[in-house]
Amino acid sequence: MVARVSTVAFQGIEGVPVEVQVMVAPGKVGIQIVGLPDKAVAESRERVQAALHASGLALPPKKVTVNLAPADLPKEGSHFDLPIALGLMAALGAIPADALSDFVVLGELNLDGTIAPVAGALPAAMGANAMGKGLICPAESGAEAAWAGSQIDILAPRSLIALANHFRGTQVLSRPEPAIRANAANLPDLADIKGQESAKRALEVAAAGGHNLLMVGPPGSGKSMLASRLPSILPSLSAQELLEVSMIHSIAGQLSGGKLSDRRPFRTPHHSATMAALVGGGLRARPGEASLAHHGVLFLDEFPEFSPQALDALRQPLETGECIIARANHRISYPATIQLVAAMNPCRCGMAGEPGHTCARGPRCMTDYQGRISGPLMDRIDIRIDVPAVSAADLIRPMPAEKSADIAARVARARERQRERFVAAGMPATGTNARCSTSMIEKLAEPDAAGLQLLRDAAEKMKFSARGYHRVLKVARTLADLDEKSTVGRIHLAEAISYRIAGERLTAAA
Repeated sequence: MVARVSTVAFQGIEGVPVEVQVMVAPGKVGIQIVGLPDKAVAESRERVQAALHASGLALPPKKVTVNLAPADLPKEGSHFDLPIALGLMAALGAIPADALSDFVVLGELNLDGTIAPVAGALPAAMGANAMGKGLICPAESGAEAAWAGSQIDILAPRSLIALANHFRGTQVLSRPEPAIRANAANLPDLADIKGQESAKRALEVAAAGGHNLLMVGPPGSGKSMLASRLPSILPSLSAQELLEVSMIHSIAGQLSGGKLSDRRPFRTPHHSATMAALVGGGLRARPGEASLAHHGVLFLDEFPEFSPQALDALRQPLETGECIIARANHRISYPATIQLVAAMNPCRCGMAGEPGHTCARGPRCMTDYQGRISGPLMDRIDIRIDVPAVSAADLIRPMPAEKSADIAARVARARERQRERFVAAGMPATGTNARCSTSMIEKLAEPDAAGLQLLRDAAEKMKFSARGYHRVLKVARTLADLDEKSTVGRIHLAEAISYRIAGERLTAAA
């Protein structure tokens, strides 16, 4: 008899159905696993044998063949342990053969028969729901899988014995409840920053429209402090965004205790990060920092210190909202709708342009340093601001600063106006002005006569690229939303162009 158990293999954030077929027959004693297993799957035979022995089930002196179908799909990860063990138990008659037909199974086994948590419980639950089946997963992953929907049947046992007792009717496993992680109550507040009012304004505009932002200034001017306070003014994730973000973090194994959070991701990789670390890749094509920042912020401090190849790899995600990892034997796409926030010094010594300071290498110091950022990448940054050093007057007698909660309220109103506008236009998935298509932004951000003349003159004088032209319109549309205006005026375009002027200087340096 062949026992069959359903499980999944992960490709990107999707679970591809896999059938575990187990047959016990006369022959050489041992367990043989076929179907393109990787090292972790091949080693599962030792864990399965030990776990079954610890659970009181002796294997017969026969040949056990385990086939992972389809046979030409690579199988990776330790989550195949539990389906192999349950298939073997069904083949031996330890549990009813038809008990597993309505479930997708995943879990890693410890040697004592307990079930260890695995990555990918939420995508597996979503895939099981799409197939009309329930899910069997480790107890620590149950709270995460429960977010797939209240209609899906979920069993989250702690051990093989508990699951066997459930199927025999001697023990009842209750359905796990979805868990949410409490948000930090002491997020850094913008009121802590003294001075830098223009930088705070640019941060508010970037948050309201989801625009990419670059801050340039000397060391100690507050660039990293400003960026770290961006999460305090961003709105919470919507239900759909929460599921998308959590599925990526689940695949990466970064959901602590299976608890989800509606706080937008804020990722801060070190400048030594490789291309694979930023956009994804490696042996198993795991999601990179750009995908882990999906619907959130990717903050790159010391921007020019990153590898130029790694930075240029971000150009596609910034434009399309996804990271495509292509290899000889597979092609995987991870969502990466990110807001890029970067900070850098103006030159290698860090003090170019500051009163009383001169670079030892002269203007070439600044040109060479800023030239490490390519022009095409710079063209994708909507807002570029200079962050000068804070004066002693700002530190000694600071003016009362606005709290993050007040700014967050304005950002939330601006985003709600954008959401309503895109829903009315039949594009509910767009969400923010920064993600709007070029054809649509020309309609939604059509300026008045005075603004149109200003935009035409600025575009001709500064030689805007087509992308730069449309990004100015997007920023202007966000500024109008913050002012609760339905029409983009000259004042909005003037401010949007001022954010672009400094960027054009950096593009020329590149």
